[in-house]
Formats: sequence, C-alpha cells, structure tokens
Amino acid sequence: MKTLTKLGAFALALVLVFGSAYVVGRIVGPPPAAAAPVAAEVEPAASGLEVVGESMQIKVLTDSVQAGVPVTFAFQILQYDGTPLMKYKPQHDKLLHMIVARRDLTNFQHVHPNLGPDGVWRVPLTFAEAGEYKVFADFFPLWGIHNSVVAQDISVAGNFQPHALPAPSNTTTVDGYTATMKGTLTAGKMGNLKISIAKDGKPVTDLEPYLAAYGHLVVLRDGDLAYLHVHPTGTPGDGRTKPGPDIDFMATPPTYGAYRFFLDFQHGGVVHTAVFTVNVGGKNPPPHGLDEATYEAIKAANEKAALSGGTPAAAGGSSGGTSHGH
Repeated sequence: MKTLTKLGAFALALVLVFGSAYVVGRIVGPPPAAAAPVAAEVEPAASGLEVVGESMQIKVLTDSVQAGVPVTFAFQILQYDGTPLMKYKPQHDKLLHMIVARRDLTNFQHVHPNLGPDGVWRVPLTFAEAGEYKVFADFFPLWGIHNSVVAQDISVAGNFQPHALPAPSNTTTVDGYTATMKGTLTAGKMGNLKISIAKDGKPVTDLEPYLAAYGHLVVLRDGDLAYLHVHPTGTPGDGRTKPGPDIDFMATPPTYGAYRFFLDFQHGGVVHTAVFTVNVGGKNPPPHGLDEATYEAIKAANEKAALSGGTPAAAGGSSGGTSHGH
C-alpha cells in the first residue's frame, strides 16, 4: 500500500472512531408539525455500549404520535434478509426491554412490549410531551452470543417545551424515597457505584426483586443518548445479595461528560425510577485499542508528514522512508 493511501486510511479511521462517539443524531429541538419516524440507527461502537449486530435493525410501524395521546406503539426487529426476528432468549425475565427518552433526557420510560405471531412488538404507550425521542430495543437473539441494542428516532407532535439538564447531584428523591449514589466514574474505566435507598429517613431493607434484580440502571449520555444498560453485581436469592438498602453496580462509561442515570427499583409492589445527573471525568481512551503513548506517537508523526509533504514516520519515531499503516 502506498504511503498516501496508508495515511488516508489512518485519517479515515480516526474520523470513524472519534465520530462514533457523537454519531447518533442531533440535540433535542422543536418537533415537526406531524410525527414521522426516521431511519433506524446502529449504536456507536464505544466501550461500554452493547452494539447491535450488523444484520439487525428496528422498523417502527407507528407512523403518528401526538403528545399526551395514548397509542399502541408497534415495531419489528428485522434480520439481514428483512424478515422479523421471532426467537429471543429471555434476559432479566423479559424477551425485550424497550427504553424511551426524549433528546433532552426527560420523559424516560422502561417498558416491555409483547411479541405477536406476526413478528410485531406492541405496547401501550403515552408520550407526555412533544419533541424528538429515541426508542431503544434491548434484546438477545436466541442464536446470538450477546445481547443487541437497536435504536430509532421518532418525533412526537405537539407544543414543544425544552427542559435544561439538571445539575449533577449524588442524591435524588422520587415518590417519598431518597436515593444516594456513592462512587466516581472515569471515562473508559470500570468503576463501582453504590446506590442506597431510604424512605422517611430510614434505610429500605426489603427491596423486592424486579426483573430478577433489586435494581436496573439505564445510563444515557447527554447530547447523543449513547446507551448503557447496567445490572447489579448480585442476584436476589444468591445467598449474599441483600434486599437493600444498597444496590451495587459496575459500569464503564465510554467517554467523559454528562450522563443521566435512571434507576428502577421496586418496593411495596410499586416500581419507582430515581434519576441522577452524573459528570464523568477523565480523558477519552485512544482509538483502535492503542495505549496513549503509541497513539500520540502515530498522530504526531502523521501530522508532521502531512505538513511537510513527506513520508509518515513509524510509531517508533524513525523517518527513513518507513511508513506505519493500520
């Protein structure tokens, strides 16, 4: 391969890698006059995200959604040949988890549609406010080796009223409960989070299993709604996991920045959703799985070559006409 071709390929790879972190659509804005689904999207290939297989896509069949109006939301999961996927492996007591959120990280819903014999998933749904939403389907094909996530943007018609992202906080309240988060997350690194549940100032020690766990945590990144579904480290009935007040999670945020954390937990027969804004610190990990020193050496060498019109240097730093390709 010629040097310029290699340099171009490397530059393209950088664009693809960096672009993948922010490729999922635009920030929330006023909705169109009429609601219409847009093309389905493949989730960006970032560390910590469950990435859809190349052969899968979501096809939304509901073509009109109005704010505040109940609708039977319908969609299919299509395979490479255009036929609907019919066989699924249950994960956390359900064949498919559907996550809905508006682009400004409000109006979150975690629901579980029913699969019909026609391959169509259906669920009664009400979108409380107008705006641009993203719908995620999280599932495990029966023939698969890991779960997949597909997503699609939809527009909900009505009077659009945006909401600012709440300030970061490690404490939030919902339905008379207080949820407190402990732990610090760094971009690209696995970290431990502990969320404690209390009511009326007293620790809740009798949380109930919900979807085979004491808590479910969905994480969405501000801006592009990159998706992370995190399950607790323990399982009810395993002899060591207590039913509260603490719920432990391990999570790897793919990049630094602001995220919204949505925790579902059940107590007294009712599911509650506690919501946090969390700032993730650190630096984004280098692309291609490279360590930082190697990546910086390649980048500096190729920048120098591009400016001088010469041959890119190898990662080790020698220039004598040896090119470094990926």
